[in-house]
Amino acid sequence: METDLVSLIAASVAFVGSHFALSHPLRAPLVRSLGEKGFLGLYSLVAFATLGWMVWTFRAIGRSAPPLWDGQSNTAWIAASLLTLVAAVLFAGSLKGNPAMPDTGADPATAQARGAFAVTRHPMMWSFALWAVAHILVAPEPRQIVLAGAILILALLGAHLQDRKKEALMGAAWAGWEARTRYWPRWSALPGAGLRLWLIAVIVWLLATLAHAWLAYVPAGLWRWLG
Repeated sequence: METDLVSLIAASVAFVGSHFALSHPLRAPLVRSLGEKGFLGLYSLVAFATLGWMVWTFRAIGRSAPPLWDGQSNTAWIAASLLTLVAAVLFAGSLKGNPAMPDTGADPATAQARGAFAVTRHPMMWSFALWAVAHILVAPEPRQIVLAGAILILALLGAHLQDRKKEALMGAAWAGWEARTRYWPRWSALPGAGLRLWLIAVIVWLLATLAHAWLAYVPAGLWRWLG
């Protein structure tokens, strides 16, 4: 078990470290050598390989270690359910009009801080972070803490590094977007993210938590109590 946990830690370091290395110091020289499409192919290959290593080792460890606290309490599951619902809102809201994503047509110089972007300029990254925290809450065992902790670090540190990269690439345009938005979420803006976004997020959340019982063999969200 200890050997498997060390392997999971190594896989997690490789997953997070390769993302940071390929997104920042290695990106420019690799794009020059391989071209944009070649670089994206390499990036995807490394990401899938290291993620697969993480998941394979995570499953190999199994539920053999005692949890650090009672993650099966109603309190833990209610908190995790609410966190994943908020994560669904942020993730769904990040897919349209996101200046940080390519080919969305969103110009940071003119983009408005609406919907999920009124909460944070990194809604996708924060959705991953909330997902990670939710999973640690209900499964506080070493393998889950390592895997979800890696996702948490990648999301929040990655968002910070993305700001630095965009500042260098876009200058005043990204600085203006930073001035109109926040890195740390403004949770008070969440209820006003938009009725349509909330409806989409609730549907996604209900489907994802329903599928959780099939994929992870653990009922999640409302289905934990509805059966």
